[in-house]
Amino acid sequence: MDIGVLGALDVRENGVSIIPTAPKPRQVLAVLALHADRAVTVGTLTEELWGRQPPRSAHSILQTYVMHLRDLIAPALQGARDGEGARTAKQVLRTVPGGYLLDSGEGTSDVREFERIAATGYRTREAGDQREAARLLRAALDLWRGPALADVTAGEHLRTRVRALEESRLCALDQRIEADLRLGRHRELISELTVLADRHPTHESLCGQLMLALHRSGRRSDALDAYRRLRTTLVRDQGLEPSAVLGRIRQSVLSARADDAPAPGTADPLARIG
Repeated sequence: MDIGVLGALDVRENGVSIIPTAPKPRQVLAVLALHADRAVTVGTLTEELWGRQPPRSAHSILQTYVMHLRDLIAPALQGARDGEGARTAKQVLRTVPGGYLLDSGEGTSDVREFERIAATGYRTREAGDQREAARLLRAALDLWRGPALADVTAGEHLRTRVRALEESRLCALDQRIEADLRLGRHRELISELTVLADRHPTHESLCGQLMLALHRSGRRSDALDAYRRLRTTLVRDQGLEPSAVLGRIRQSVLSARADDAPAPGTADPLARIG
């Protein structure tokens, strides 16, 4: 079974989609897909579907949704090899003590692949190979096809998991940009960072990276403008001042010259913002 959650929900058995059209069965499948090969309790599924006040018939309704999913899985299994290795729908979507488990078999999961490649990229950065780290982190980010589970109505459980995935994506993006900055790709990053800073107007790491890219490209005034925009937004919306780390970046921009840029791979006081 091949599972995709980094974008619209995409779950396929033998290349055949098993996505239901009805919202709540799709929601059940999304939870099971996010936790593929791990048990999901009936309580988790019930709360995801109905919150903290489920109907009295919640358990039986959930069982109906599971049967519906198995009805979609069964035809997709017909293309599998016959004999000892063949699986049934009940073996793919298994009933386990206290809940259900979606068994992916030897299939793929885009979220697991993202986490694996990103983790390798982080270790590579720590080891000092910025070029390979940037390549790996770019490959991890390329697995995203859009917002996670973009076509699924989410309850509290899915909303929490989607937020965590988005944080993971932003972390990988932050580290990939850091690697690119270390490689001296400042001018190439300005357009991307400008869009990202507009999209995340209170994200201090992105602002600091934009300030660095602008400053090292000889655009000191624009770098200071980026700081002012973030500060205005933080004060207006959250009543907060930018962090001391970002303040130090601003001070470094004020006191440095554009031609002070260090050689790629060397220490840069503006390249890290904590």
